[in-house]
Amino acid sequence: MKSQIKTFLVLAAALPFFIVNSAVADNEGHDEGLISKKSNYSVKETLDKLEAVLKKKGISIVLRWNHAEKAKGVGIPLRPTELLMFGNPKLGSHMFTANQTSGIDLPLKVLAWKDEKGQVWLTYNDPAYIVKRHHIKNRSKIQAKMAGALDKLTNIATGNK
Repeated sequence: MKSQIKTFLVLAAALPFFIVNSAVADNEGHDEGLISKKSNYSVKETLDKLEAVLKKKGISIVLRWNHAEKAKGVGIPLRPTELLMFGNPKLGSHMFTANQTSGIDLPLKVLAWKDEKGQVWLTYNDPAYIVKRHHIKNRSKIQAKMAGALDKLTNIATGNK
């Protein structure tokens, strides 16, 4: 059991490295359904700002996970990398009623990470990608609301108002 837990922790710690380095080819814009924005703050400050604005808006924080801290705990060096999972049932539940498999991508997740050059990024799934991935045909207004909210909230968190 201990070896299974250790294996899981190693894989969980390494996952952001592979996601970040393979899916965000140009480090900004839309790649493979991801949106990445440069942040003017550290990884921690970026997620602190996002968490604060989400709470202010009444959006539930589900989890905050520090990948770098967890990796360090198992002897793996990793640049600062943190995940914030959050949700708004008023929007997300509409996706579930269209296709319950969208629950694999919801609640939403945002990854703050520092690249090899020292630049901090904030990356998240584009709601259009979630809709496409789950073949959701009749939720364009919900998708637009999600995309607009994510854009505004992540701009605040990154200092890109």
